[in-house]
Order: sequence, then structure tokens, then C-alpha cells
Amino acid sequence: MKIVLDAKRGSAYDDEVASHYHFPSRYLRQIEKALNDWIVFRRPRDGGEGIAYFAVARVIDILPDEESDGFYYAIIADYLQFPSPVPWKPGGGYAERALREIRDVSQVGIYLRGRSVRMLEDADFNAIVDLGLREILDPEGASRWWPKGDAQAENTAISRSREERLTNRAVRDASFRKIVCEAYDDRCAVTRLRIVNGGGRSEVQAAHIQPVESDGPDVVQNGLALSATAHWLFDRHLITIDPAFRLIVAHNRIPSDFHHLLEPSLTRVHLPQDKRLYPSERFLGHHRDCFVSAGY
Repeated sequence: MKIVLDAKRGSAYDDEVASHYHFPSRYLRQIEKALNDWIVFRRPRDGGEGIAYFAVARVIDILPDEESDGFYYAIIADYLQFPSPVPWKPGGGYAERALREIRDVSQVGIYLRGRSVRMLEDADFNAIVDLGLREILDPEGASRWWPKGDAQAENTAISRSREERLTNRAVRDASFRKIVCEAYDDRCAVTRLRIVNGGGRSEVQAAHIQPVESDGPDVVQNGLALSATAHWLFDRHLITIDPAFRLIVAHNRIPSDFHHLLEPSLTRVHLPQDKRLYPSERFLGHHRDCFVSAGY
């Protein structure tokens, strides 16, 4: 069974939605029914960003909170932030059937109180997913966010079922590229260069700080917008970033011709305007550990 989970920044719950969702026991039975199925995250009005469905994921386990009686953690996998948040009233009607059936719209807010976990019908799930991925699956979006010339990957992804798309690496990479490039205004975090071609395609790449192969999630806080050269250096742990967002360079391993490109970021790399989108120290720490292990 698919469900909606309400989640907001600054919640009193111990949420880290890309990995776990904290909830009281009154929601246990509903979340148990969603085990190994897809869920949709919705942010409510009091989250300060406007009501919208912002991500999908799967619940793969439920564990008791050992420190708080009556609370549990839903363990999350395959978290995918929508590159386009979906309004909770797309096209003027509510995205959830239970809300559409409330004739007096003034009662919708009352209905939602105490219902941060709700059943979601397959048809509504499909409609939300289609809207959430629309900007990377339409032709214009594909030209901006998919790898250059990779029409086969794009066509393969589009031909898959909705649920298959959500785990397709090409779809996830295109989505990740969009949210990272937009967060950094298409500017390389290291060189500070911003190059956008005539078709609106940014020349920067979206780099995972903690690689997907090492369980790094596809979230903007695990991403950096980097030029091809900076991305190559970063992935090979020839450069990394300290907790104050200053660039650390393995000078003895990098040709001197590159040094002038890196100088602007020795005091601080370029970061998103929204501090909530800054790289997470959790992921930066993982990358620095690899840098140190490389002996630089």
C-alpha cells in the first residue's frame, strides 16, 4: 500500500527523510502496510516553503526508537527528490482522493490534523510522480539535464513503468543534476565559472560528495556543481573541502597549471544562496576521509 508522509524542516521529530522517518505509534499500522512499497513525502504549510509533494522513497524496515517509548523509525531507501515539487492542488483539485471527496474545503485542514500519514491510491501516486518528473522527461528538459547525446538512456527510462523509472540510474542522475545545478546557479563551486550554452544547458556537472556506490543519497546536500576538470580532481580525491567550506588541495599531485583555477576557493568554495542546501558535513567528512586515505 502506498502512503503519504508529511515532513517539514525543523520538525520536533528526528527525521532525516533520505534515510529515516520518525513517527509515533498511532501511525505504526499504516506504515507497516507500506513496507517495501513506495511513499510520497509532502511538506505542510507550517514548514515555511509552501505545501507541496517533494519526494518519493520506499519504506524497507521499521525499527523502534530505543530512546523514546512509543516512537518508531521508518527506514527509507531509494529516496528521490522531485526536480519539480508538485503542488498539493495541481490543476485546481487536490492530489489525494480523500481530500477531493471533502465537499466543504474549509474542512480539509481539520481533516488533516493528526493525519500526517495517509493512504495514497495508485492512480494518485502515478499522477504525482508524472508531475514531479515532468521537467526531466519532456524533450526540452531532457536536452538540459540528461547526459549529452544519451538519447538511448532517455528513451529507455521513459518507456519504463513509473516505479521502474524511480530506481533507474539515468532518471535519478538527471533529477540530481537539475536540483544541484539550480542550487548553485549553474556555477562551479571550485572555479566559480558559470557557462551556459545557447540552449540553456549548463556546462557544470553534478558531483556526488559521497558516491552512490558508497551509499551516498541523491540529495542536494550530497552534491556539488563542478566543472569537468574540478569534478575529475574531486572524484580522485586530489581536492576536498574542510568544515569551513575551504578547498583543500593535494598540491604535490596536481599540475601547476591547475593551481590558478583553484585559488578562488582556498578561502571558501562557491555555495548556494539557501544555507539549507549547503553540503552536509556528514558527506564532506566521508570525502575528506578518502582524501586522507589517499595519502595526500
